[in-house]
Amino acid sequence: MDCIFCKIVAGEIPCYKVWEDESHLAFLTIGPIQEGHTLVIPKIHVPYLFEMNSDAYSALFEAAKPVAEKLKQVMNVPRVAMAVEGFSVDHVHLHLVPVTAAGQLDPCLEKKEADHTALAATLAKILKR
Repeated sequence: MDCIFCKIVAGEIPCYKVWEDESHLAFLTIGPIQEGHTLVIPKIHVPYLFEMNSDAYSALFEAAKPVAEKLKQVMNVPRVAMAVEGFSVDHVHLHLVPVTAAGQLDPCLEKKEADHTALAATLAKILKR
C-alpha cells in the first residue's frame, strides 16, 4: 500500500509523535494551520470516516480527547477545534487545531510548511507536560 500514514504507523517514515495507544496515533502535521496542529489517525488503514464500524468510529473520537486536552493546556488556548476533511490523504484522520478565535480553522487559510526545528520545539513543549 502506498499510504503515507500507513508508512508512518509502520515506522517507515518518521513523525513528531504526540501520543499513541494500541489502535491510534497522534502526530504533528507538517502543514500546520496553527502551532500544535495535530493529526489523530487509526493505525489500521480506513479511507473514509463513515466506512468505519461504530466501535472504531467512537474509539477514534475517544482517542482524540486526551490529545485535545493536552494541546489546550500546552498551547494555552481556550479551545481545540477539530476537522475531518479526508481528501489530502486517503486514510481517516482528525485535525486537532489549537484556536483562540472563530475562523482559525478555515480550510481556505494557507497552511504553513513547518520547518523541522519548529516542529521539534512544539513537540518538546507538548511532551514536557
